[in-house]
Amino acid sequence: MQTTLADFIRGTRDGIEAESILRACVHCGFCTATCPTYQLLGDELDGPRGRIYLIKQVLEGAEPTRKTQLHLDRCLTCRNCETSCPSGVRYGRLLDIGRKVVEQRVPRPLGERIRRTTLKEVLPRAALFKPALRAGRVLRPLLSRELQDKLQPAPDPGRWPARTHARKMLVLDGCVQPALAPNINAAAARVLDALGVQLIVARQAGCCGALRYHMNDQEAGLDDMRRNVDAWWPYVEQVEAIVMTASGCGVTVKEYGHLLAHDPEYAERARRISEMTRDVSEVLPQFQAQLAALAQGRGGRRVVYHPPCTLQHGQQIRGKVESVLRAAGVDVVLCADSHLCCGSAGAYSMLHPDIAHALRERKLADLAATGADAIVSANIGCITHLRAGTNAPVTHWIELLDRVLEERERG
Repeated sequence: MQTTLADFIRGTRDGIEAESILRACVHCGFCTATCPTYQLLGDELDGPRGRIYLIKQVLEGAEPTRKTQLHLDRCLTCRNCETSCPSGVRYGRLLDIGRKVVEQRVPRPLGERIRRTTLKEVLPRAALFKPALRAGRVLRPLLSRELQDKLQPAPDPGRWPARTHARKMLVLDGCVQPALAPNINAAAARVLDALGVQLIVARQAGCCGALRYHMNDQEAGLDDMRRNVDAWWPYVEQVEAIVMTASGCGVTVKEYGHLLAHDPEYAERARRISEMTRDVSEVLPQFQAQLAALAQGRGGRRVVYHPPCTLQHGQQIRGKVESVLRAAGVDVVLCADSHLCCGSAGAYSMLHPDIAHALRERKLADLAATGADAIVSANIGCITHLRAGTNAPVTHWIELLDRVLEERERG
């Protein structure tokens, strides 16, 4: 794709990166076939190829409009298009650059500004989010449908292992996950404890930065990333890896090295942090034989696994969750169109509920068609979103593995 960037961005870090990405695109359209919003809305401008054209026009000097902003906002950032692109176009990075420019030039209506500001200021801060969540659960019948969806009761996290081990790994506590699903990290800690690994939480670490960064408050998102680098750095020589139990956080932390490469104080440390980051599904395959011996075939249930977009497309990790669960005796299947987004996409389901709910209904129908007893996933956003639309149990896959090992111990 030939480009002639406007003076305001030519030669800048964003401009150089955007131009490289734009020149890789050959307009083939393979991306439209795997784009959830294009499939749902049928508008070329609500697909990756159309959005790339819009961003190109803006970066070449065209004045963006509210219509431009809307088409870019509607993107789920699922990055399915990156998986299907034969030219390796890094669409997600181009979208971040395009959204940033449009955000600076197109004022949003007051109501929209209030909603977005509330989300990006409350959700990443546990000290604000936890009391807001408690209040929301009390007032749940009075709230909008998209907020009610997020206010399911939180399960008891159970015990955190007290043993120490020579092998140690860090885990990100995150922002909303400790309040919405405190059992996920506790379950991961118990599973790893059974395998001789101690999971450690750095208390100063918090939101991975994705929420604010992808809502176009990129400087605030980068500040969240810097805080985490500072929190983890004292542990770097003591631990084998930084474990992520939320794939949405994992894909972002793995990009710290790139996103902070321009910051001389943080560039090298951020690169090291990214290199050490592993999704929990990348950590456990080394223990499969040990897990099989511990589980002793007690998996004994059929579940359907929904692979989050941030895992299968963002991190390009496929097959590992299924392999670990099968080693523990679990009968795990995928549904039709398992590559498609469920509609959660971070804060997206609260900003574009009609699209998010339509995608969820489609996904839940495909999941139900497998006849599985329960649904498992690997990201708190997907779990919360799916759980609100079905009576079937929806949990993190590490919680299922934890239950299998607990049943064996009891037995």
